[in-house]
Order: sequence, then C-alpha cells, then structure tokens
Amino acid sequence: MSKAIRIEQHGGPEVLRLVDVDVPAPGPGEVRIRQHAVGLNFIDIYFRTGLYPARLPAVLGFEAAGVVDAVGAQVRHLKVGDRVAYGQSPLGAYAEVRNMPAFQVVRIPDGVGFDQAAAIMLKGLTVQYLFRQTYRLQGNETILFHAAAGGVGLIACQWAKALGVKLIGTVSSPEKAALAKANGAWRVIDYSRENVAERVLELTKGKKVPVVYDGVGKDTWETSLDCLQQRGLMVSFGNASGAVTGVNLGILAQKGSLFVTRPTVAHHVDTLEKMQAAAADLFELVVAGKIKPRIEQRFRLEDIAQAHESLAARKTTGSTVLEV
Repeated sequence: MSKAIRIEQHGGPEVLRLVDVDVPAPGPGEVRIRQHAVGLNFIDIYFRTGLYPARLPAVLGFEAAGVVDAVGAQVRHLKVGDRVAYGQSPLGAYAEVRNMPAFQVVRIPDGVGFDQAAAIMLKGLTVQYLFRQTYRLQGNETILFHAAAGGVGLIACQWAKALGVKLIGTVSSPEKAALAKANGAWRVIDYSRENVAERVLELTKGKKVPVVYDGVGKDTWETSLDCLQQRGLMVSFGNASGAVTGVNLGILAQKGSLFVTRPTVAHHVDTLEKMQAAAADLFELVVAGKIKPRIEQRFRLEDIAQAHESLAARKTTGSTVLEV
C-alpha cells in the first residue's frame, strides 16, 4: 500500500484526502517510482477546483522525483535504482509510490537532489518550451514575463539572464520585486503601484516588446496586449487569475496585428526524445549553476491542504515541495 492524496469531488482544499492505495507491478512501458519529493504547481489547483476536468476520484499532481524500484517490459532507458524525475505525467504525483509511463521519466544528473528536481521539472520544462520552442529567444530581446517571483517566474528570470535577454518582470510587492531582481530580472514592475503598459513603454523607449509570457490569465490579458509591438506574440500559458474567455479577435487587429498562442507542456514533450532533449537543456543550466532551484516552502504530503491555501493566496515565492 502507498499513501496518496486523493479528491473524490471538486472544491476547496478541504476535498484533499490522505488515503491508502494499491500500486501494482508496472505494466509494459511503465516504471514504478518510490518518490522522495513532489512539486506543487498552480495547475494542481485547476484540477482540484474543476477548472480543468478530471475523472474522479483522482490523485492530483504532475511532478516528482524518486528512485525506480520496478521496471515493466519494453523499457530500455531506465533500470531499478535509477534516480529519476518527471514534470509531465498523468495525474497521480501526490503519492509515496506510483507507476509512470517510462517515456515521461528522465534520469537526474549527479549533483541535483530529489527536492531540487521535484521543484524544477514542470516549471523548468515550462520555461524551456516558452523560451526555446514557442518563441525562440536569440539573446538580444527585451521581453515581459508576468508573475516573475513565482516558481516558473524565477526560473524564467535566471534562464533569460543566461541567454542575455532583458526580462521585465511583473510582481505584486517590493519583496517579490527584490527576489525577481536577485534572480536575474533586468527590470521589475510592481503592478500594485505602477501601470504596467506605461512602464513597459518607458523602459523600452517606446518600442514595446516582441513577446509577452503570461501565466496569470484574465487579469493581465489586455495589459499584455498593450505591451506588444506590432505583430508581436502573446503567449498565454496559465490561468492563475482565471481563464481568458470571450475574446473578440478584432482586438488583435486593433492593437497591431498581434499573434496569440495558448500552449501547454504536454504538446512539447510528447515523446521520449522530446522529453529527454528538453530536460537535458534544463539540467545543463542547473548543473552549470546558471539556474538554481529556489525552494522557498516545504510541506509534508499530509499537509497538502495548507500548501494549496498558501499557493492560491499568492503567499508563496519560488518553488514549493511536498516531502514524502
């Protein structure tokens, strides 16, 4: 038996239940992982509340790290005892032990701990596809990235600096502004005190930016469009403030023949080769010290409700890890 956090209905943090579950031997193409650390992400809240659909009952979570303790048939790239991590998976990471499709699992390099890997996989893979695939940054751009002091944002700040990109980050407080700057943001805008679009125009000397990365959603949609150059790209990759709905496509023409995309991690790492390439890109920067996982909060697995409350209230910075 394994301990796991399961929901049987959608709702607030109170629906998260600690239960015992059976974990069978891994099937063909699967590995069983005894997990050491689990990453917490805003997408977990979307599934808990029902914003994103899931078949119930469901064990939540997408990101974790641990040790392979059994290997199913047809798995060639992993063996028992390997230190591994994953950042894109079927629901089920909130558990002591689980089975995983092997193509979504990668080895952790020496020098990277379980907690670091669990803190960085989904968030790091997100930044990888945003910066290296959705809009491939060349190193001479000035960009806008919302929620720069969050888990994804701090990795984005460090990755942008490593690329030579000037990242303008938005934050909600002076403390978060200092954290984003300490992690490589070129300039920071406190949206609780400043007009973001006006400040971007000022910082870019009237040019605006070629791309905006927006994981906030509803509250920042129009502001993001106002920060873009003609024919710029709006990358809407999250819904922290709620989903963007009811969009009139004509607004894209009015604001400069803009482009919009709504990408997800899953469509960028849907094969073993793509997953390994993206993870290698990420871990190369971690091992080189150019990206340092910022684990600012730790909770025990059984304290998951408290972790969700903190994340939803935007009381967290950096990454949050559940200790198994």
